[in-house]
Amino acid sequence: MLALGGAAVPSVPLPPTRPTAPAVLGADVSYPQCGAPSPPAGVAFGVVGLNHGISTTTNPCLGAELAWAAGTTGETAQPKVQLYVNTADPAAPAPAKLPAGWPTSGTTPYGACAGQANPACAWQFGWVLTDEDVAQRLAPAAQAAGLPAAASDYVWWLDVEAANTWQADTTQNRAVLEGMAASLAAHGARVGIYSTAKQWGRIVGGTPSTSPLAALPEWLPGATTAIGAESLCARPPLTPRGRIVLTQYLSAVDGDYSCRD
Repeated sequence: MLALGGAAVPSVPLPPTRPTAPAVLGADVSYPQCGAPSPPAGVAFGVVGLNHGISTTTNPCLGAELAWAAGTTGETAQPKVQLYVNTADPAAPAPAKLPAGWPTSGTTPYGACAGQANPACAWQFGWVLTDEDVAQRLAPAAQAAGLPAAASDYVWWLDVEAANTWQADTTQNRAVLEGMAASLAAHGARVGIYSTAKQWGRIVGGTPSTSPLAALPEWLPGATTAIGAESLCARPPLTPRGRIVLTQYLSAVDGDYSCRD
């Protein structure tokens, strides 16, 4: 996630003039904000990272940050508590060794997985990875915070960035994301995409209109002010029929602008 760490996390500054109104501003936090004396205050919604920067890890402050998001004002069409998860494709082609936990079986839209670095096993990896996010990360942290533990109670953003591990085969990379999206859909969750056009093109390549990634809501980063984030709402979407519903701007902590209020 394009986040700024630091010892202290002040409130997200609101722009002094129109066109951006306070009610459409939120913030996103994750492990870099662990130990901060106070999370962002006065925002309308919060997006919380489940991972510790890598898709198979857990944010050690997840429960506390979920509780912070639940305490935001809610003065927006955006859900008060949203989640984002790191994504990756760690399986390089032979002769590289497959990573620990890489699936060896499973029936997928790409055919049967047989323990290879190919789209079928990549899809299965994405499915299993998200199941672990639900059962091993969200559920215990949400329960500790006194919040719903079901995936269906939240919006989930798939964080697709070049800083994570990806392969040259964009079809295989896309299959991981499709498996994650399918797993979340099976849990009844709402799913969206977080990325930039440059990173999405490099990692995923073209997105077929038949892909389950097409037409998903999108969250675009790249602005440095709230007013700049508002302008990102008019950017072309990353996928066919995609809908930009949220944009991000960098401040003392990442701020987020709702395009659909």
